[in-house]
Amino acid sequence: MASLKYSRQRECIKSFLLSRYDHPTADTIYMNVRKEFPNISLGTVYRNLALLASLGEIIKITVDGADRFDAHVEPHSHFICKNCHQVLDLHVENEELIQAQAQKNFPGQIEGHVVQYFGLCSTCLKEQQVLSQHAEAL
Repeated sequence: MASLKYSRQRECIKSFLLSRYDHPTADTIYMNVRKEFPNISLGTVYRNLALLASLGEIIKITVDGADRFDAHVEPHSHFICKNCHQVLDLHVENEELIQAQAQKNFPGQIEGHVVQYFGLCSTCLKEQQVLSQHAEAL
């Protein structure tokens, strides 16, 4: 495999992602990277995100709506709010045990896993409770 040519734009994209924990969309990344590279195209951002994901340097999280991206590739799960589609990091104790348990019952070689939890984030849950209380009062 040929070595990958260094790209300042790609490094800027990765740096931006490493500074964030809110799992931004490609559009958000594009708007922020444009501050340093005003002539960068949205297509260039998408191509670099795809490349970084294929290299395992970032994680692409597919949810309803736009894909989200995470440069924090250490093993962790994600929580996705079914209402606002916010993606939150969810660190579970002994996360590696999930893979070890799966490997015990699988004759092949497991090299990684992705765990996503779904429900309502604390903000949406509070809003839902307020609406329920309001409805009951009527």
